[in-house]
Parts: sequence; structure tokens; C-alpha cells
Amino acid sequence: MKRIGFLSFGHWRDVEGSLVRSARDSLLQGIELAVAAEEVGIDGAYFRVHHFAEQQASPFPLLAAIAARTSRIEVGTGVIDMRYENPLYMAEEAAPVDLISAGRLQLGVSRGSPESVVAGYRNFGHFPAEGESDADMARRHTALFRNAISGAGIARANPQASGRTGPVPVQPLSPSLPERIWWGAGNRASARWAGQEGMNLMSSTLLTEDTGIPFDQQQAEQIAGYRAARADAGHRQTPRVSVSRSIVPLIDDDSRRYFGLRAQADARDQVGYLHGGLAHFGRSYIGEPEQLVQELARDAAVAAADTLLVTVPNQLGVDFNVRLLAAISRDLRPALGWD
Repeated sequence: MKRIGFLSFGHWRDVEGSLVRSARDSLLQGIELAVAAEEVGIDGAYFRVHHFAEQQASPFPLLAAIAARTSRIEVGTGVIDMRYENPLYMAEEAAPVDLISAGRLQLGVSRGSPESVVAGYRNFGHFPAEGESDADMARRHTALFRNAISGAGIARANPQASGRTGPVPVQPLSPSLPERIWWGAGNRASARWAGQEGMNLMSSTLLTEDTGIPFDQQQAEQIAGYRAARADAGHRQTPRVSVSRSIVPLIDDDSRRYFGLRAQADARDQVGYLHGGLAHFGRSYIGEPEQLVQELARDAAVAAADTLLVTVPNQLGVDFNVRLLAAISRDLRPALGWD
């Protein structure tokens, strides 16, 4: 069975046409969408994390609220920029969410995506060490976070206060959470590193390299390299792999009005430059459900992954997105043999 989740960027804008005018709107509608998505058979509610932007920046309150209102749907991030994180405080935030959800937290982390400010993590008090890049710092933060949630001793006990000696772990702990950490990889080298480290893999609609082959095939190669590296490193747990796609079935007047004219223009991959480097952007899938079934069946990376994250236009509101997700669960999933 292939799991299907939604991925919300959590935008809010006080502009004409937006149904998400404020941060409060974005948060409350994120909760409502997750509850409704569970009811229509969607398996996961994932949220992007961006700093210094009108998007979600601190995901744990939102994920905890969703966990308390639902019983089955996975809750997660795609992804947390680890350059910004205090790893020990993050460990203390993540474990309670996982405990509230009874083990449904799927935490995507990474070096982070291009941002709207210059080295914003420095304003949070995080600076790369001498000889270290910001990507190195993100991996160092990730290692400390994973160590902390695994129950490793972090601080030395005060025997006068506790009667104990030796290192003490952070609390609370959720024992199975370390198995549900995902690394967001933008290229083949990063994916291989994630495999070596024993994390799950998240791959989005953007790759920061171009090998001259279609996006889905390049992404499938990335996934194969990840799995090979993981096996070579001796990790025995079966890994999970997700890919993100923009999928809009044209099912009613609203979906045709908003997206019908974009169907042809967005139906092909794009290659360009992003922040000084080459980038390969995956196509969107927009069309009648029968057409999308045929197109998605040919997507090599979707076939290789066990989890599909559907990016949703959250500013169009909960009702619109629930209709899209219901159509994907009802019409596309069984036709593609994903149930």
C-alpha cells in the first residue's frame, strides 16, 4: 500500500482572493484540513517550515493540536531547517508531540531550502564552527538531536540534588521516535548520506542538480542510490521514502477555474538557476482524473517511493483542498493500485 499525505506550505496573505488572511487562519485551517483529510482517507498531514516569511515557522504547536484531534493520520514536517534549531530544545518539543499522537510523528529535517533573508540562522544565535559550512552545522545539529531523542546522556547529574551520578538524558522520551526521522535530500550525494545515517528519505519537486534526464527518472536514481547506501551501511530497518508532487484533479468548476489554464504550461519539467546553482523542477499533474491516472502510472519516482506527498494550495481554503484530496483518495488511489 502506498501512503498518501498532503503537504501544506502554510502561506497566509491578506490579499484579494486569499481565504487565509492571517497566521491564525493558517493555523486553524491547518488543523481543520488535517481532521477532514483523515476522514476522506488521506494518510498524512505534513507542513513546510520557513523562517522570516508568512508561513509556519514553529511546527510543534500545530502538530500537537492535530495529533489531539485525530487518531490515524500521520503528522509531520517537510522540512525543518536544522541550521535554525537548538537540537536539545527541539528534542524536548518533538517527543511530547509523538507521545500525544501515539507514535504518528514523521519528522522531516534537512539543511533547509533557499530563504528570503541572509543567513537568518545567525539571528537565532547559530554560527558555523571554524572550517564548517552552514550545511555542516545543520548535520551537526541533526546528529545531536537524534542522539538526544535516542535517550543518550546529555548533562552530568548533580548527585547532591538527585542522588545520582553520570549523564542524564533529556525528558520526556518517545522510544520509537528515532525510527521516524526523515532527511530532505536535494541531490544524490545528500540522499546517499541520509542512507548511510539510517534516516528515511524525503525528496521534493526540486532537485539541486540536473543530469539531463527527466525529473522523475533522476529522482528514481536518487532513491536507488539512497537505498543502496543504506544497505551498504548495514541498517536493517526497512526505510521509508517519500516524493512530493503537485496534483490537481479537475473535478469541478472551481478546480477548472483556478488551474485549468495552467494544465499545459505546468505539464513539463523545468531546469533553471536557483541562488546561483542549477536546479531541476518537477512537473505538475493537472487534468481529468482518468488522464492523471495514466500520467502518474508512468512516474518512475512515484513508483519507487512508498509515500506520496501532495502539495496543496492552502490559500484556497479547507473546503477546496478537501475536495481535491477526497478525489485523489477516492479516484486516483484505487485506479493506480495504491490501496
